[in-house]
Amino acid sequence: MSRTLIHGAQALVGNGDFAEVSLLIDGDRIAAILPKGETVGNAKNLDARDRLIIPGLVNGHTHSHGALARGGVPDDAFLETFLAGSAWLNIGRSHDDLALCAQLSAVELIRKGCTACFDLFIEVPGPTVAGTHAVAQAYHEVGLRAVVAPMIADQTIYQALPGLLEAFDGPLKDAVASLSLPDWNSTMAVCVEALRHWPVPTDRVRPGVGPTIPLHCSESFLQACARLSEEMGVPLQTHLAETRMQQVMAQRKYGTSLVEHLSALGLLSARFSGAHGVWLSDPEMALLANAQAGISHNPMSNLRIGSGIAPVRRMADAGVAMGIGTDASNTSDGQNMFEATRLAATLSRAQTIDSAEWVRAREAFNMATIGSARLLGFDKLGQIAEGWAADLVFLDAGYCHYTPQRNTLDQIVFAETGAAVREVMIAGKMVFAGDRILTLDETALRARAMAAAERITHANADARVMNAAAAEVVKGFCLRNCAAH
Repeated sequence: MSRTLIHGAQALVGNGDFAEVSLLIDGDRIAAILPKGETVGNAKNLDARDRLIIPGLVNGHTHSHGALARGGVPDDAFLETFLAGSAWLNIGRSHDDLALCAQLSAVELIRKGCTACFDLFIEVPGPTVAGTHAVAQAYHEVGLRAVVAPMIADQTIYQALPGLLEAFDGPLKDAVASLSLPDWNSTMAVCVEALRHWPVPTDRVRPGVGPTIPLHCSESFLQACARLSEEMGVPLQTHLAETRMQQVMAQRKYGTSLVEHLSALGLLSARFSGAHGVWLSDPEMALLANAQAGISHNPMSNLRIGSGIAPVRRMADAGVAMGIGTDASNTSDGQNMFEATRLAATLSRAQTIDSAEWVRAREAFNMATIGSARLLGFDKLGQIAEGWAADLVFLDAGYCHYTPQRNTLDQIVFAETGAAVREVMIAGKMVFAGDRILTLDETALRARAMAAAERITHANADARVMNAAAAEVVKGFCLRNCAAH
């Protein structure tokens, strides 16, 4: 029986108000929203008394490879020192490791009420068709909705930042100078083949394009990424103005801001999104808005690695399409979209006393649902409405966050942590219930993860030492350059 009638719950209808209604699920869609007590023939009944039902949260930006790198980021790292100092964590990973990371991320996302994500995963030294397909297959099997985009570049950080290599000397300079990435033509050939021979149905798991950071990509490479995005009709995401250093280096390298550079190259479109946007100027926001492009706000990692507090109100008011993401589990220490949504609302209060400029609870929730879904390129995803995806999260209405229950959506945004999540449905199928993921063995998954992490740590001991030394040089370089601007 493909039809299910969910009754007895309070559902957030149309991301508006909670109402006691019944939801008729037919296949992977919400077929109807019915008055309380109405019955439907030829449908399985699902009693959801004592539940609050919300649309699944949508993660606008993450990196599944971070799942095997938890605890690997020093607590004094900022982005550039992280890129230099933590590279060893991604070396020597097999295709099975890539799939394992996707499974680990998917499990945490589901447990924390998230039903879809935009994953920029990395494979070192460059993407392979088999690796990309392994990640896609992993998401498909777990049941999470995802955009899978290999994170790609053709320049290392030492090649990308003008003057950085000259800051090194001796054997360490020789070591970092010897690092290289594949020629961009070969990287694009891999991406084209991976996309054209996608291994799973695209109703839930789709491909994307992920040039990592504009500074790390040659102009020809970025233009090739834009062409592939347009030709295949898939989303493109990059890290954009995440740190002050990126804008300083953009002026030195291009003589313009990052967004002006991308606009001149023809990258901006409705398929384009940038992650972070912490250091965007008002003219850059206008360029993004005019192109119908978006930004994924990632407040947890912005705080964790000291990137800053993004100007979310200014971006939203400028017309930039806004989503919310978690970033990686090593740079934000988790995949909790409830936490990211709460920070998106509350951090705005630290920027001004004028409450008219604050990100309100409903606005933050919309960014974390329909807003992020827009960045992923999914239609009719992110709210409970007829004809929309049956991606639903069932919260325990008796949990302490909702006692007493006055303004339910505010209480979800400002208090929920994922602790009240009891069931999760994706595409009309339950993937989480009874405090367990229904699509894989979590105990076996943890054992595989522990073994893989130990193997990676021991195998990359020498690279870890070299990366740590390089990070210290990068730290001094960045501090000097930012102080001068």
